[in-house]
Amino acid sequence: MITAAAVTCCSTGPDKAWVIARLLPPTVLELKLQTNPYAASWGDAPTLAMFTIFFVRSPPVRGQIAPMPVATKAFTFICGADDFLVGRMGTKRFAEMTVDVTDEFARETINGFAANVADVESAINRFRDAVQTVSMFGGKRVVWLKDVNFLADTVTGRAESTLKVVEDLQQILDGLNPDETAVLITAAPVDRRRSFPKWCEKHADFALAGGDSEGAGEALAGAILTEAKVLGVKLGPGAIELLLSKIGPNARLLMEETSKLATYVGDGATIEEEHVAELTPNVAEGDFFEAAEAFFSGDLKWTLAALHRHFFSGGDARPIISALQNRNRILLQIRVLVDAGDVRVGPRGLDGFPKAQAAHGAKFIGATEKSSYNLFTQNPWYLGKLAGSAKLPTLRRLIDNQHELIAAFEEIIQRPHEQEEVLREMAVRCLAA
Repeated sequence: MITAAAVTCCSTGPDKAWVIARLLPPTVLELKLQTNPYAASWGDAPTLAMFTIFFVRSPPVRGQIAPMPVATKAFTFICGADDFLVGRMGTKRFAEMTVDVTDEFARETINGFAANVADVESAINRFRDAVQTVSMFGGKRVVWLKDVNFLADTVTGRAESTLKVVEDLQQILDGLNPDETAVLITAAPVDRRRSFPKWCEKHADFALAGGDSEGAGEALAGAILTEAKVLGVKLGPGAIELLLSKIGPNARLLMEETSKLATYVGDGATIEEEHVAELTPNVAEGDFFEAAEAFFSGDLKWTLAALHRHFFSGGDARPIISALQNRNRILLQIRVLVDAGDVRVGPRGLDGFPKAQAAHGAKFIGATEKSSYNLFTQNPWYLGKLAGSAKLPTLRRLIDNQHELIAAFEEIIQRPHEQEEVLREMAVRCLAA
């Protein structure tokens, strides 16, 4: 607070002055000298000639000056690799944001899932209308743009039209007034190398569900512990580690498996490692990934050793057959495109893949979701890795592999206790030829 103090200054001439005042040490902001037309005598003091005004500010007292308020973020952005974890965190945050919003029309949810560019444009237009709508009865509105999938490294996410619409979304968010409209966005998966997610990290209340690639395991373990606490059970030593190794990084399946184990042990009990070993199936990719890699590398010795390790640890034949069929199905489609001259396996993946997609993508009717039945729903980098990791088998060999995998599945039904032997025999027939 700036205060003014009047200080009387007496002088016998322009060179001398006496200041008669007792002040706290001030910070002098401005000094003005003014002639006093009413000069008078004051005792023995010389004639008063000048009147001086100091504009001063006393030294600040601790706690007297309030700190600058922290700027409120305009919106909340939650993203991650797993849509289940992102959705759970988003649901919790939306409930917190709407706890004081009694008007149901002031709470709006927009579905951001998009299968193509047209869906992206539709979602953003609906979101724009939602944030620009004024509450009917006054007060604050809360808008949730959920299940956003067009920020990922996919065909739709990389499209130039999508990138333009995302720029429009950024402009909408930049102009938000958080006092009038609270916005929550949940997106999974997200390519965080792009400019929009980086901008959100700086300008939004940002949260990463499931952690990054290095901390994903710890995040999933934390989610399991939280779910177990909600279900009223505990987890014994080694139970979480074994559950993660059996299920893999599938958050939805991990939660369902935790619920199943909690129901088995009962309220207040502890899920032990032996419960997980006995009741949880092996569905994690890590249990059969080595066998698939070995098989398609053409190394028979490595394949037989990987199969032995898989079954020695209590594995089942079904996930191995499923993994082999999925990869063989993808390689079949790659081989057809290579033989037709539409693509070429290069050091950076499949050269000519966008052109091939434009020519053949519309023919995959009914298989628009990510699936091994539709080559164009897969990540191009992943396809290049599969095709370039070893010599691409011939079309005849891949067709024979598919027949052998079907025959092995049928034989396992007849010999359920000899699964390892059935797969070993299949591997020999495929790789020894």
